[in-house]
Amino acid sequence: MDIEIFEKKENVLFDRTEVKFYCLYEGEPTPKILDVKSKLITLLDTKKELIVVDNLQPGYGEPKAVGYAKVYGRESSLLDVEKPSIIAKNKEQEAPAEEDDEAEE
Repeated sequence: MDIEIFEKKENVLFDRTEVKFYCLYEGEPTPKILDVKSKLITLLDTKKELIVVDNLQPGYGEPKAVGYAKVYGRESSLLDVEKPSIIAKNKEQEAPAEEDDEAEE
């Protein structure tokens, strides 16, 4: 999977940088949002708590998707602006706690 950024715009009002990108995935299934997010973290040199992949729209019949992500300056700005549903789909799944199993025994 390759990511090519084609537009980067500063939005001072919301304390974020808005990024539009192409995601190329020749011979692979459409990538998951969390995979794209991890790739964008390295490309944009940011922390995972500050970036949100808003959407990823695959093209019909081609291994290419157009995406939109937002990189915030502070985590508090992200929590103030973003909808809970967007934050939830960008959150990594937590591993099941083993402590609960021990407490039941």
